Amino acid sequence: MTDVIVVDYGAGNTRSVRAALTHLGRTSEVSADPAKIARASYVVLPGVGSARSAMAHLNETSAAAALRDRFDADGPTLGICLGMQLALEASEEDGGVEGLGLLSGEVVRLASGRVPRLGWAMVEPWGDAYYFAHSFAAQSPDAIATSEGITVAVQRGSFLGVQFHPEKSGDAGLDFLEKCLSLV
Repeated sequence: MTDVIVVDYGAGNTRSVRAALTHLGRTSEVSADPAKIARASYVVLPGVGSARSAMAHLNETSAAAALRDRFDADGPTLGICLGMQLALEASEEDGGVEGLGLLSGEVVRLASGRVPRLGWAMVEPWGDAYYFAHSFAAQSPDAIATSEGITVAVQRGSFLGVQFHPEKSGDAGLDFLEKCLSLV
């Protein structure tokens, strides 16, 4: 039986996410099948890609509706980077894109500092450094952690979204994933 469904939206970092899950002893499958998303013990909405094409794929496959239903049913879900951004109401990326609307807020282009923001940075208040690769960031009342003044984690109900890539963040990232998965 599969522990984790890694949502397929036609792009993303599914291989590295699955490799990290395998390292943690979890079985995973990449799928956009709404029934599998609904039944999964845990779902990961991965990062990397274009907001417009990702949302188009999620809508075409009915995975978007399945993710909304899962959220309403309190099904544990982790959004990584773009996956976190897609969970918000809207994004400035690609000229403006409607998101899943699981959490309040919008995604805006980074206006200062390093753009794109690449590399390791500390996350507060967690006190660990993680790997980042992004040009957009969340503005949300559901923010729970920041890095260099930028929102890097949001949470509402059983949805947790992070801007960093835990699957590329060494031991700290694996520890983070293990804590997320320990909830199921």
